[in-house]
Amino acid sequence: MAHFEIKDLSFSYPPSKGKKSLDGVNLSIEKGEYIVLCGKSGSGKTTLLRQLKSVLAPHGKKQGEILFNGTPIEKVTQRVQSAKIGYVMQNPDDQIVTDKVWHELAFGLESLGCDQKTMRARVAEMACYFGIQDWFHRDVANLSGGQKQLLNLASIMAMQPEVLILDEPTSQLDPIAASDFLNTVRKINIELGTTVIITEHRLEDIFPYADRAVVMDGGKIIADDTPRNIGKLLYKQKNDMFAAMPTPIRVFYGAGGNSDCPLTVREGRTWLSKTYPEPMVNKLPAEELDDEIEKPALSLKELWFRYEKDSPDVLRGVSADVPAGTLYAIVGGNGAGKSTTLKAVCGICKPYRGKVKVFGKPVEKYKSTELFGGCLAMLPQDPKSLFVKKTVREDLAEMTKDEKKIAEIAAVCEIESLLGSHPYDLSGGEQQRSALAKVLLTNPKLLLLDEPTKGIDSFFKEKLATILCKLKEQGITIVMVSHDVEFCAKYADMVSMFFDGQMLTTDTPRRFFGNNSFYTTAANRMSRHVFSMAVTAEDVVELCRQNKEAAV
Repeated sequence: MAHFEIKDLSFSYPPSKGKKSLDGVNLSIEKGEYIVLCGKSGSGKTTLLRQLKSVLAPHGKKQGEILFNGTPIEKVTQRVQSAKIGYVMQNPDDQIVTDKVWHELAFGLESLGCDQKTMRARVAEMACYFGIQDWFHRDVANLSGGQKQLLNLASIMAMQPEVLILDEPTSQLDPIAASDFLNTVRKINIELGTTVIITEHRLEDIFPYADRAVVMDGGKIIADDTPRNIGKLLYKQKNDMFAAMPTPIRVFYGAGGNSDCPLTVREGRTWLSKTYPEPMVNKLPAEELDDEIEKPALSLKELWFRYEKDSPDVLRGVSADVPAGTLYAIVGGNGAGKSTTLKAVCGICKPYRGKVKVFGKPVEKYKSTELFGGCLAMLPQDPKSLFVKKTVREDLAEMTKDEKKIAEIAAVCEIESLLGSHPYDLSGGEQQRSALAKVLLTNPKLLLLDEPTKGIDSFFKEKLATILCKLKEQGITIVMVSHDVEFCAKYADMVSMFFDGQMLTTDTPRRFFGNNSFYTTAANRMSRHVFSMAVTAEDVVELCRQNKEAAV
C-alpha cells in the first residue's frame, strides 16, 4: 500500500478567476521512497505539499482525492497526522511556537502526551544528533535563520514520523551545513525507512540519492522518472528547468556529451579525467582585484556588537570597504554574524564600537528619511516581514503612487500576474520577487540583500542576476549575504568570508572559490584535478570547448 495516493487533484486559491495552482495531479508515493519535487517558483510544489497535511492545507477550491495509508486525508485525525506526518516549512519562523530551544524540541512531544522519560530521551538524542547542545538553552529569537531551520527539523524528528515532508529545508543553511543536513535526511530515509518528500532548488546533494524526481510546471506534473533520466529529458526538451539540474549534468550536456550523464561530482570527475587526461588549456584568464578603494560606497571599521550586555560578541572587529557600483557577496557559516552586519549598516543593530559610513558619511548622521529615502534599502531574509496589505499591488502602492513606476518594477521582477494576489498565498520564490520589487521602489543607491536567492528557482536566479546587473549599470552598489555559493561564484565582483565575527578574507570569485576545498562550488570540486580555478559550470564548459578546438 502506498503512503500517499493523489488522484486527479486540482486546487485554486481565492479569488481564482479560473487559474488553477494544481491541475489534475496524479501521484503515488510508496513507503520508504525518497521523492524530489522540483519546478519553477509558483509551479505548485508548496501548494501540493501543504495538501498532504490537513492542518496546513490552504483555503480554496479543491477537487480530487488524497489517500494516506488508504484513508482519505480528511478522515485521518489531527493527532495521527501530527505523529505520522512530519513537515518542515520553508520559513522557520512560521513553525516555531516557543521562546526557548529546549522547549521547542519538546513541544511536539508534549502535545502528543509523551511521558517525561521518553520526552527527555528524545530531546537529548535530537540535540546531540543535530549539534544543538551549544545553544540548547538559548532564546529562539536570538538564533540565525539556519539555526532555526535545524531546530525545526530536530523537533519534527523527535516525534519519529513515518513521512518527512520538507519544503526548501536548506534555503537558509550554508553549503556545508546544507550538505550535512541532506546527508542526515538521506540517513533517516535509508536507516529508518522514513518516506521523504522534499522540494529543493539546490539539487546537487539530493538528486544522486533520490528514487524519483517529479517535475512540476503550471500546477501539473510534466515529468516523473529517475533523476538521471529527468536530466536527459529536460535537456532534450530544452526545458527551462534544465538550468536547475546538478552541475555534472549541465557540464556533461553543455560540453557535448551524448551518453548516460554523470549524476554526482565523483562521476563527473571520472568523466572529465577520461575525456581530458592531458588538457591543452587548463585555466581561464585571471581576475584582478583592486587593492585600494578610494571612495567606498560602504565602509565598515572595527565593528563590535552583542545582542545582550552579558552575551558573547557577534561582531568582533568587522572591517570592509565596498567599491561603488559592485556586487559584493558575503558568505560564511550559520550564526557567524553576516545578517547582523547588514542590520548594523541599517542602524537596526547599533555597534558599541566602530564606525559605519555610507558614501563617506557616518550612518548615525543621516536622518531616517534621508537614509531610507533614495539612499539605502534592505531586502530582509524573511520577505513576509515587508507585506502589510491584502494584495501585492497595495503593498507596492505603499512605496509610490506612480502607477507607471509600479508597472515597470513589476515587469522587471516578473510579478505582473501576482499583483492581485494576497502576499501570503504566494510561493516562497514569488514572495521574494514581490518583496524585491517593493524594496526597489525606494530607488536605493546602496542595496543590501539578505539571502536574495532563498526560495527561488534557477530560472529566476538568472532573471535576478539580470536585474542586479542593470542596477550596477545604474551605479547602484549591492551588498549580498548569501549561502548560494553557485550564484556568488557566477555573478559577484568580490567575495568575503565571514568567520568568528570578522571578515577574514576578500577576493575575486574565481580565486576565492578556486582555492577552497569544501566551501566552494560543485563545478570546482568536479574539475579542479583537470582545470585550474574553474568555479562555475560555464567555466568548465568553456574550458572543454577550448580544449576541443585546440585538439583539432
